[in-house]
Amino acid sequence: MIEITISNLVKQFQGNVVLNHIDLHIEAGELFFLLGPSGCGKTTLLRTIAGFYPVDSGKIFFGEKEVTKVPPHRRKTGMVFQSYALWPHMTIEQNVAFGLQQKKMKKAEIVQSVGEALESVQMLPYASRKPNELSGGQQQRVALARALVVRPRCLLLDEPLSNLDAKLRNEMRTEIRRICKDYHLTSIYVTHDQKEALSIADRIAILDRGNIGQIGSPLELYKRPNSCFVANFIGETNIIEGVVIRKGVDEAFVRTKIGNFRGMVDAQDDKIREGGNVKVLIRPESIKLESLPTEENCVEGMIGHSTYFGEVAHYSFEKNGVQLQISELNPCHMTQTERYGIYAWALPEDVIILSE
Repeated sequence: MIEITISNLVKQFQGNVVLNHIDLHIEAGELFFLLGPSGCGKTTLLRTIAGFYPVDSGKIFFGEKEVTKVPPHRRKTGMVFQSYALWPHMTIEQNVAFGLQQKKMKKAEIVQSVGEALESVQMLPYASRKPNELSGGQQQRVALARALVVRPRCLLLDEPLSNLDAKLRNEMRTEIRRICKDYHLTSIYVTHDQKEALSIADRIAILDRGNIGQIGSPLELYKRPNSCFVANFIGETNIIEGVVIRKGVDEAFVRTKIGNFRGMVDAQDDKIREGGNVKVLIRPESIKLESLPTEENCVEGMIGHSTYFGEVAHYSFEKNGVQLQISELNPCHMTQTERYGIYAWALPEDVIILSE
């Protein structure tokens, strides 16, 4: 179990900056996610940490030791790929044993280590089978066992669940977290799937065009995004343009086209000033519908398009040409015949005011 520190890391391909002065610290034993859209640099960062790509500038530390120029096989990392990368002509047992054989370990030690690794991913009964006799989820478990058997200092996972169907992805998310925690592994996990990251990560870094947009726990990123990009990438959000009427230490009052809102601000954001333009962010599930007005953060309008999904309904709420998307759990407004004179409101702690 080691901590990983990345300092001022720059990586270019053919003159194009893919990683732009990245600074990052990952705690020992942490399950850390690199999340972002295609082309943001997350896989490049993972492969640079693994040693597959040389850096143009900056440093990488495993614990107190700098590994920037250490070759991949000497960094003692375990890698799990999107494609599983299992050898089809070998049995499951042989696939997992391969790395230990390259290290010239004794046969008895290899047998014991392989057995323990396969048991930890619940694949020991399948040891004599070939990869093509297994399901996608089973193959991914074998790929995990192969990475774990060499006792890596950290585990690197590159979109390991993207080839699985939705049900298997859900099952394997929990399984991967269990394995990482059971082995006390520092783990770095690349994905573009927001729900995957939110459901099992200790912390997440959001990457945007080679830059880190925000780092935090799943709850911090969802509840307190620091930009519209982060808010839109982590879930869905309503964004309303407005002007600051009054600003306090950690809150602001904003006038918008559909009404006034009181919401939370970052006390360190000195760009939010009285008279300045801002963005008001409200998550769809944070907006409530009522037949009577509330004291603040309340807008009167009409329900437009609505979609029913059983446990939840999605509404389009309209006023002055502005549409708010609203999600209602255990919906009670679907059967409502009156679509006008409806009030939408949100608690101030669920309203985020951003300067960008």
